[in-house]
Amino acid sequence: MRSHTLAAVVAAASLTGLCAPQVFAAASDTSQDQTSQDQTFLVQVHQGNLAEIAAGKDAGTHATTACVKDVGRTLVRDHTKLDASVRKLAAETNTTLPTQPTAAQQQQLKAVQAEAGGSAYDAAWLKAQDTAHRKTLVVIDKEISQGRNSGVVAAARSARPVVAMHLDMVRDGVCDTNPAHHGGHTH
Repeated sequence: MRSHTLAAVVAAASLTGLCAPQVFAAASDTSQDQTSQDQTFLVQVHQGNLAEIAAGKDAGTHATTACVKDVGRTLVRDHTKLDASVRKLAAETNTTLPTQPTAAQQQQLKAVQAEAGGSAYDAAWLKAQDTAHRKTLVVIDKEISQGRNSGVVAAARSARPVVAMHLDMVRDGVCDTNPAHHGGHTH
């Protein structure tokens, strides 16, 4: 199990551009190992925020329906706000944040953009957002259960309902700007 954890830390470091000596030092020092979950979370969520902001802006340009454009604006607004908190916590925990989404996130946006010019764009965008927000909830839940830094865990807890609402807005590729109103609920 320890080698699996070390492999995950090394993999996360290679994706985020951390240098190997920092990773091995963090993995070998018990107190540092406890904070690596928090730092990994901050890096992953920051990259997710960057990806969601880019995707939201792209929807404003390429979406063909008002619903997808509205959801895109919501993503830009909410993920910009969430990322301000992530940046503050990263500074407090000496976590170096990458400057762009992961290569996979960038590739996914390019694949969606390839559908620009028609309704296929909206369908591809919604599907990509459904997948992205499901993955983000897994990352958030892991931080809530395994994080050590109370500020980072609190940020994960406060971000969870926002990300869950976003998922409800794109769930199963169906656009819904008001998911709370389903089932006859009026608030």
